[in-house]
Amino acid sequence: MPQSSTIYKRLRSLEKHLAEEHPDNPVLTKAVHSFRKLDRVAQDIGLLDRNESYATYVTWWPMIAVLGTFSAGKSTFINSYLGLHLQRTGNQAVDDKFTVICYSSDDEIKTLPGVALDADPRFPFYQISRSITEISEAGPQRIDAYIQLKTCPSEKIRGKIMIDSPGFDADSQRNSTLRLTQHIIDLSDLVLVFFDARHPEPGAMKDTLEYLVAGTINRADSNKFLYILNQMDITAKEDNPEEVVSAWQRSLAQAGLLAGKFYRIYNPDAASPIGDAQIKERYEKKRDEDMAEINTRMQQIEVERSYRIAGMLEQTAETIENQTIHKLTSMLHSWKKRVILFDSILFSMLLVLSGLVLYQTDSWNLLKTFGENIMACETSSLVMLALLLGVIGYIHFTVRSKAANSIIRKLPAEFGHDHTACQQYTQAFIKSTAAYRPMFLQKPAGWNATNQLILNQVKNEANDYIQSLNDQFTNPSGRKAEVATEEEESTAESVAATETKTEQSRQE
Repeated sequence: MPQSSTIYKRLRSLEKHLAEEHPDNPVLTKAVHSFRKLDRVAQDIGLLDRNESYATYVTWWPMIAVLGTFSAGKSTFINSYLGLHLQRTGNQAVDDKFTVICYSSDDEIKTLPGVALDADPRFPFYQISRSITEISEAGPQRIDAYIQLKTCPSEKIRGKIMIDSPGFDADSQRNSTLRLTQHIIDLSDLVLVFFDARHPEPGAMKDTLEYLVAGTINRADSNKFLYILNQMDITAKEDNPEEVVSAWQRSLAQAGLLAGKFYRIYNPDAASPIGDAQIKERYEKKRDEDMAEINTRMQQIEVERSYRIAGMLEQTAETIENQTIHKLTSMLHSWKKRVILFDSILFSMLLVLSGLVLYQTDSWNLLKTFGENIMACETSSLVMLALLLGVIGYIHFTVRSKAANSIIRKLPAEFGHDHTACQQYTQAFIKSTAAYRPMFLQKPAGWNATNQLILNQVKNEANDYIQSLNDQFTNPSGRKAEVATEEEESTAESVAATETKTEQSRQE
C-alpha cells in the first residue's frame, strides 16, 4: 500500500531539512527511508492509514520539555537560559498554552499560531488536532487555544526544540493539558520537572505528582527526568535547604517515587538578598554545581536524539513483530471462537424451528421437491435459494461484526491513556475481520513473509545506524576515521535514487 502524496511530500521535505541542517550526520536522513519501509508494513497490517507515518511519531530535533506547576519559575528559567525575555513571568498563571520554542535567524521574536505546528512533521504537535478533536468539543479549530510556536535568535536553542508547558493546577482545559503533557513526555529527550521550593504540600500538587512523578517510576527512560527545586533562595532565611529537600522527598514518596535526585537552583537576578555571607556562598556554590549538571544534560541531547531515533526504529519493528502481531492473532482467535459459538447457536435454533414447522405441517416432501427443482434450475426455487443464502449470510456477517465490536469495546480499558495504541489496534483488527477476509485465515491482515523480511531489514538498518553513530562519537581503537571512498559514496547515492524511484512508482 503506497503512502498518500501528502505524507510522501512531507517526508521528502523532512529529508531535505535534515540534509541541510545536519550534513555531518547522514544517519538521520537515512533513517527517514527506514521509516518509509516501516510505514508500508504498518499500513498493510492496518496500524497506520495511508496518510500516517511513524516518522511523525518522533521529534527530529532534540527536544527539552519544561514542566511543572504555576509559580515554579519555569518561564524565568527559560528566559535566563535563552538570554532573552521570551516568556511572560509571574506568580500566577501567565500562559495557558504549550509554547514550542525554536531558533530563528530573525532578530525579532515571533509568535505563530498552533496551526503552524499541526501541519509540520518536524515538530512534536504534527496532526495533534486529531487528539484535540477527541478531548475538546470545539474540535481542531481550537488548536490555537492549546499550543503556539515562538521563534527567537538565541544560539542556545539552535538545533533544539524547547517546550514550556502551562501549569498543572488549572481547572480549565485540565484533561487537554494532561493529555498533551503525556504526548510531550513520550517524545522528549529531556524532561525538566520544576517544583516551587516554597510549596512542598502534596495536596496542592496532586496532578503534578500523579502525571509527572508517579507516571515516570516504571518508565524505561526514567533517567531523562530531572527534578528541580527552584527558587531555593527563599529558604536561605531559615538556612534549611536540607529540610526543604526532605519535605519534597516525603511528598514524592507518597506518590511512589523513592529514588531520584533533586537539583536546587534559583535565578540570581530574581533572587531575594541573602544577608549572611557564608550562607550566600554555600547557596551559590550548590546552585552553580546543579546548574552545571543541568546544562550538561541539555547539551548532550543532540547525541541522545540520534540514538533515540535509531532506537525507535528498532523498537517499533520489534514491537510489531513480537507484540502487535501476537496480540492481533490472539484477538482474532477470540473473535473466531465467538463467531463460531453464536453461529452454531443461531443456526441450530433455525434448524430446530424449521424442523418443527415441517413436522407440524407434515411437509417433509417439500424438501425433496425443492431439491429436485434446484437441480432442474427452476427459477422460483433458485430465487428462494438465493434468498435463503442471503439470510444466512446476513446472520453470519452480523454475528462477525457484533463479535468484533465486543472485543474492540474492551480495548480502551486495556490501553488506558495510550490512545494511539488503542486506535492502531482497533484499525488493524477491523481490517483483519473485514467481511472480505475468510475466517479460516490464521494470520492478521498484511502479515506475511515479505513484511516480516522488511521488519528484519529495518532492525538491521537501525543497528547499522547505531554503529555509525558509535563511529562518530567513539573511537575505541584510537585510529583516525577512514574517509568513505568514491565507490561507497556512489553506491549510497544509487541506493537513495532507487528508493526515490520506487516511491514515485508507488505513487503512480
